[in-house]
Amino acid sequence: MNIYEMLALIGTGLVLRRIIKSEKPFAHLNKFASQVLLTFYVFSNVASKDIAYLVEIKIVFLYVFLVIALSLGASFLYARFFVEDKKWQGALMILSTYPNTVAMGFPIASLFLDDLTPAIIYASTNTLIVLPIATFVAAHYSSGKASLRESIIRALRFPPTSANILALTLVLLRIRLPPQLLSGMNKLGWWSIPLILIYFGSRINLQKFEWRKLLEVGTFRIAIPFVFVVLTLKTSPEIFYAVLVEASMPPAIMANAILAHYRLREEEGIGVTIVLTIMTLILFLVLRTLT
Repeated sequence: MNIYEMLALIGTGLVLRRIIKSEKPFAHLNKFASQVLLTFYVFSNVASKDIAYLVEIKIVFLYVFLVIALSLGASFLYARFFVEDKKWQGALMILSTYPNTVAMGFPIASLFLDDLTPAIIYASTNTLIVLPIATFVAAHYSSGKASLRESIIRALRFPPTSANILALTLVLLRIRLPPQLLSGMNKLGWWSIPLILIYFGSRINLQKFEWRKLLEVGTFRIAIPFVFVVLTLKTSPEIFYAVLVEASMPPAIMANAILAHYRLREEEGIGVTIVLTIMTLILFLVLRTLT
């Protein structure tokens, strides 16, 4: 899916929401896409990998951990000391930690790279790590800071998270499922992406947009990772641009789906995400013209 197709689907959701006044069809769409189709997509993608693939390019693998730790740690400290709204604390951490490495990351990476393998490795590894983290944070902050045990149980009740952990367990145990099964699940689950994009478009509402929240998410999700990669990663252009693009993407549609599932400032999150998405497109298109 390229950038123009992605924007068209978001626009379709925006138009449909103006035509269909009821919230119910879109709520059902989101539930089906994020809890059923996405579960198949996550499981098939992770279960089809092997340990050798995940560590094929060590520097890419390392930067996934570094960027997640940097964004999560910085946003957590900021939220704890400067954000009073408990729900926005959780939303800020999720939006800051969960980048759109596939639907947007791959098209932008293709502007700089002929071979997207490093970007694919980054995105795959990132999903393995950040999905359980994001759902745990959402479960924790949406429940009035419940106990660790209660938050873990709430996170595991989100089907894609359970599927992710199950698939990772199979990979670590070197249990290979039939390729035909995984391929079928992947093709079916892929439809979660366009459906979530349509739902994302239906939820766009800039009435609750706040510049402060844009600056907060933009700082931890884009600015800090971008500067960190530029200053520290000294490697070949192929790996450098793959990591730079993937690490600096705006929040993922999936991050907003998690906010919706746990009722954590979803409308504010979507408003911030759509503006940051446009800004990121402009940033990398300008960078491409200068390189």
